Amino acid sequence: MAIEGGVMEAGLLEVCLTRRVAASPEVVFAAWIDREQLAKWWGPKGFTTRVYQVDARVGGAILVDMRSPDGVVYPMSGRFVTIDRPHRLVFVTASIDEHGKPMFEVMNTVIFNEARGGTEISLVARVIKTTTAAPQYFAGMSQGWCQSLDRLTELVA
Repeated sequence: MAIEGGVMEAGLLEVCLTRRVAASPEVVFAAWIDREQLAKWWGPKGFTTRVYQVDARVGGAILVDMRSPDGVVYPMSGRFVTIDRPHRLVFVTASIDEHGKPMFEVMNTVIFNEARGGTEISLVARVIKTTTAAPQYFAGMSQGWCQSLDRLTELVA
């Protein structure tokens, strides 16, 4: 995923979230790599998600479109970096512009720790590459992840 057009420094933004979920690490982990489950929770509240590909192996592709309530489509591609079922998942995602080019890349690290009555999810989403046009999208990144994790919590509970 090469990024062109005014590349900015890495480390621009990092979102760190922790969430406790009333399901086992195995169940929660599966919701991140199963195409049907991912489509039910990925994206902010009110968004619908079409998952085209989730090839859950190191180097495997992720292809997703999120559609906002007003019909705007936000395409995303990515690849898996680490899969340590059911403990750790690392994947890189890129938001795609209207010309099919990546606007920014995010390294996502998710840790699944067994906790009393379920799983504690620790998520770090760190922007690692971006174009100068992308920062306008960063404002909603934390809120988007919070809402996605809310939807995940509802799905697996």
